[in-house]
Amino acid sequence: QLRLVESGGGLVQPGASLTLSCVCSGLPQEHFNIGWFRQAPGKARVAVSCISRYDVNTQYRKSVEGRFTIRRDNANNTVNLYMTDLKPEDTGVYTCAASNIPGTCTLWEDKYNSWGQGTQVTVSS
Repeated sequence: QLRLVESGGGLVQPGASLTLSCVCSGLPQEHFNIGWFRQAPGKARVAVSCISRYDVNTQYRKSVEGRFTIRRDNANNTVNLYMTDLKPEDTGVYTCAASNIPGTCTLWEDKYNSWGQGTQVTVSS
């Protein structure tokens, strides 16, 4: 079974940067599509970004395009989400997930089979 563990969350000021890491174990993460999702208090979970296996494609939620970058670190079996120019609207519990469905990645969370525990990101003055 693929296991995913997130880290890197914290409390930061608007405009700051954070890097979230999704460390995978049990199976090589490069064989899975990986997505990052977030859920703000009182709101539904939404997709933030995804990366396909072997980096065939990436996708980003429109509100984070140009600010967030998803990238694999295959040597460490990790997928990182580099976040810059953070805004209060980016606040939420960020969770990574993996899909074993072949093809390009999508931001549709129903395609993802394995989920991590989540890490809190708070952007506030």
